[in-house]
Amino acid sequence: MLSLQQREHRQAWVLLAPMLLMMFLLTAWPLFRTVWLSFTDAALIAGSGEPNWIGLDNYFYALTDPDFVAAIGRTLWFTIASVLIEGVLGVLVALLLNQPFYGRNMLRVLVILPWALPTIVNAMMWRLNFNPDYGSVNALLTQLGLLDHYRSWLGSPDSALNTVMLADIWKNYPLVTLLVLAAMQSIPEDLYEAARLDGASAFRRFNAITLPAIAGPLSVALVLRTIDAFKIFDIIYVMTRGGPVDSTKTLSFFVYQESFSYLRAGSGAAYAILMTLMCSVLIALYMLMLLRQRRRSKVSET
Repeated sequence: MLSLQQREHRQAWVLLAPMLLMMFLLTAWPLFRTVWLSFTDAALIAGSGEPNWIGLDNYFYALTDPDFVAAIGRTLWFTIASVLIEGVLGVLVALLLNQPFYGRNMLRVLVILPWALPTIVNAMMWRLNFNPDYGSVNALLTQLGLLDHYRSWLGSPDSALNTVMLADIWKNYPLVTLLVLAAMQSIPEDLYEAARLDGASAFRRFNAITLPAIAGPLSVALVLRTIDAFKIFDIIYVMTRGGPVDSTKTLSFFVYQESFSYLRAGSGAAYAILMTLMCSVLIALYMLMLLRQRRRSKVSET
């Protein structure tokens, strides 16, 4: 006879089996298939025949491809700059929304709207705003005297990536704001009152009370945004299609183009695996950060 604990354990596996099967079919099998394709010369062309095994040739080609290396550089710049700006902006807005003032609840709702918008809608909206002929950004800047003529923000290799970055920041900084604001609201007001009585300045109160309280949620938000920004694709596809002159061609768009525009499934799979490994490094850093933070919290509690 099985014990009650053993029966519950077996029942748990039975209940989990359908979900595990779906996860395998939707995640594990496509991943295994992609890994296998990365070692072949597979092509998405009718009549190309069975793919041939070529070993690590695709990986050697990818690591020596100057376009792929350039895409890595653009992706890193996009990721680091956008996440840093979102972090600073998110904290500043959270500090504002944590203060008591008339209409605060309405403003909190409005802050959520950019994050609630679908990415495609957000990209189309900003593409219209930056239109070189009738965009609202050019109209505003010329009326303020900051520009003497309309310019093509998305049509210039010097400004296209930063313009897309601005649209991505506008959509995603509310995520940081919401997580940080939730952490701020859990801080007892007595701590701030005691600090004011001791003569602590606003910066000292933020550094000694607010920052330690929001460090955990802020780090989680920034790491999640880093992983998301590293694999950015949809907003670039809608706004620039990787142009002009490949100036907005990030890793995800590079993999898409290699696989579905140039129909080279083998090399495209190798690019995708390399990108997955880079994302895995970010995830490992994320887990390490959480473990260190948990250990510090346990030490402080003891």
